[in-house]
Amino acid sequence: MGNCQPTIMPYEEFDVMADIKGIRKACKGLGTDEKAIIEILANRCSFQRQEIKQAYVDKYDDELVEVLKKELSGNFEKAILAMLDPPVIYAVKELRKAMKGAGTDEDVLVELLCTATNADIAMFKECYFQVHERDLEADIEGDTSGDVRNLLMRLLEGNRDESYDVDEDLAEEDAAGLFEAGEGRFGTDESTFSYILASRNYLQLQATFKQYEQLSGTEILDAIENETSGTLKKCYITLVRVAKNPQLYFARRLHKAMKGAGTDEDTLIRIIVCRSEYDLETIKEMYLEKYDVSLKDALRDECSGDFKRLLLAICH
Repeated sequence: MGNCQPTIMPYEEFDVMADIKGIRKACKGLGTDEKAIIEILANRCSFQRQEIKQAYVDKYDDELVEVLKKELSGNFEKAILAMLDPPVIYAVKELRKAMKGAGTDEDVLVELLCTATNADIAMFKECYFQVHERDLEADIEGDTSGDVRNLLMRLLEGNRDESYDVDEDLAEEDAAGLFEAGEGRFGTDESTFSYILASRNYLQLQATFKQYEQLSGTEILDAIENETSGTLKKCYITLVRVAKNPQLYFARRLHKAMKGAGTDEDTLIRIIVCRSEYDLETIKEMYLEKYDVSLKDALRDECSGDFKRLLLAICH
């Protein structure tokens, strides 16, 4: 939506042999030259990194991922390994991780599924099966319940209208439907909310939210805040925010990951790595506009060492 700018583009003077030699040298002998690794990987697009991985194993008969696992540690290692997966493979690993073991990390499911395009959803399903030999829909269905499950299953159908057409009559109709399902008698009819938020195109939803406010005198986010709770509330708020401005949604997620005590490094890695070739430059602009501090300055304050250096290099 809109004008999305990445921070990482294909490197024009890409020389895969020079890169694998550089990485090999950085890992040889005593200590690791992390700066050299950052310099190479943060300036190559995902496709080029895949070529580096392949060339590395062809030339040295060593898996680059295994080599780096031995050399690196902590969040820096996590972030570098994330960069060595194609973004969709990394995303499906994150989805699985969110559902494995006791409890579900619903925030990750919400972030990945509520921001996905139809094409993303189709890729997630296909790659999830390839990587885990499991069915994504079956796993989500088994791991969630009630209205949240119904909404996520609807999103996994991957058939949102992705046109740019706005039908004002439909916006009025939907706004009235949301009002009747919501402030009129909340808790009874989540399916109307879920259906509209999961199936209409983003411009259509923006028109619907305007109509809703005119009709009810309440901003849609305030209505959701007042009338719902828990994970369902998070889903609805995410869907509304993404419909209004996806890059601002991601800027908010990054800010939240750094707010208060402790830092949610996994979220920083997921968003900064996954969005770098898509809209991270635009996310940076939104971050500055919203919080009056640059994303890079926020990361400088919050992170340290090679991990910090890597994230700043990806942000360019």
